[in-house]
Amino acid sequence: MRMLGYALAPLLLLVVLAALASLFSYGLLLVLGDVLPIAKLISKVTLVLLLISVWPLKRYWQLSWRDLGFAPLRRFLRQLQQGLLLALLTLSPVLLALYCLDVQVWDTTHNWSPTKIAGKVALALCLSLLIGVGEELLFRGVLLSGLRRQMPLVAAIVLSAWYYALLHFLKSSSQIPYAELTLFTGWQLMLEAFANWLNPAILSALTALFVVGLFLAVIRSRVRHSLGLCIGCHAGWVWQIKICKDLFNVNQQSDYLYLVSSYDGVIGPLVSVWLLLAMLGLIAFGKR
Repeated sequence: MRMLGYALAPLLLLVVLAALASLFSYGLLLVLGDVLPIAKLISKVTLVLLLISVWPLKRYWQLSWRDLGFAPLRRFLRQLQQGLLLALLTLSPVLLALYCLDVQVWDTTHNWSPTKIAGKVALALCLSLLIGVGEELLFRGVLLSGLRRQMPLVAAIVLSAWYYALLHFLKSSSQIPYAELTLFTGWQLMLEAFANWLNPAILSALTALFVVGLFLAVIRSRVRHSLGLCIGCHAGWVWQIKICKDLFNVNQQSDYLYLVSSYDGVIGPLVSVWLLLAMLGLIAFGKR
């Protein structure tokens, strides 16, 4: 029963922070005016609050930065490079396969020059590193480290990966006009966002992201102070996906369209199977 409480605690924290974000977003729009859709603002504020929660959670669980997986600076930077290389080795074969199978096709509507492509690549890398740092600090840092103190390692890995996957689908599609906003509009959208977890259309992408979370958690648990490795790998995956979305389009007529999901045109059953095999290979190699 106690372990169940620890397993549900992250969900409770997420609900509380999302509720606070809903109220804060409503107040902010009252002051600033119709500058952003409230659903998008709530999503961004919730993510900011989650990142801020790292510090009180770290203190509550009495975790040091080493406990969270941070290595000394030189080793951390080396891990980032190794993680980026690991990301290339694990995702580029998938992207190549999708291109060969005509799932991803070159976007001919843009006049791509080497300068434009270089700019896209550089910008995508910067954004990907920010995403990798934030999500890995939260999920493979605080959450995984905290859960490991309260339950067996396998349970902590599975739960952290599950929450990681679910967070990507905490979304509401309703567009509410600014003139119709009320104090409770945010909570209405929040309930809709949580209900999206029951949408069967997300199953393919949800499964793939769950396997991604498992893969990163296995790395974090098998290599001491390896958060830099996880950040680099995560950022490298996001980087490749962003570049792919910029330069390629999903061919809706492809016979192999089932290998990807509608989430981003890359993750899906192919990624799930490929990363699962890579993870099992990593575990087997670690035992040897």
